[in-house]
Amino acid sequence: MRKKTGPAAALLLAAALTLSACSSGDGDSGSGDAASAVTDLSGRDQSGAGTALDQPYTKPDLVLTDTKGKKFDLREQTKGKPTLLFFGYTNCPDVCPLTMSNIAIAEKSLPKADQDKLQVVFVTTDPERDTPAELARWLPSAGDSSFIGLSGDFPTIQAGARQVGIGIDPAKKEKDDTVVSMHGAQVVAFSPKTDKGYVLYGESTSSDDFAKDLPKLVRGEKP
Repeated sequence: MRKKTGPAAALLLAAALTLSACSSGDGDSGSGDAASAVTDLSGRDQSGAGTALDQPYTKPDLVLTDTKGKKFDLREQTKGKPTLLFFGYTNCPDVCPLTMSNIAIAEKSLPKADQDKLQVVFVTTDPERDTPAELARWLPSAGDSSFIGLSGDFPTIQAGARQVGIGIDPAKKEKDDTVVSMHGAQVVAFSPKTDKGYVLYGESTSSDDFAKDLPKLVRGEKP
């Protein structure tokens, strides 16, 4: 566990973790457009360990659409539950599926009762392509069928990400037809006791790192 930090420092930390680039080398998997590629510019935290926050984040006020096409109020529907929140997109070539996979692997190390308590929420940063149906198709293969996938309008998603210090930009098509997406790659852990985001994980966090921390996160303790 890295040293504790307050909100202002956490915002600076998140801002510093938004500019690593990678490319999928293929097209939009949702539309089947093989002519375009996706480039992901996302956070990079070389420590791999969580950062405990002295003054935790308030859970974002986000009301979006889940994979069943129903309204999902993040605050209300995860209230009192241990929650991991991640912003990403399905066309991401590595960071997003790897993060979901690492969490899924770690979750399976928990007792069944604790697995049922843990809420893993994936909010798309590319809602134009990541429809509820696309999220429903992608999440079970990238992570686990129990994960919650949310889509909606981009301004709402962007505002929600900013509430936890995560920067995201609209997907942008370049002159060579590649689609560029920029997003922070941090996972925010929210306590079931306070509903506050009190631990921040970077993209290099491994499945072993998550597995080590999850038992305490489920109980609302600092790992």
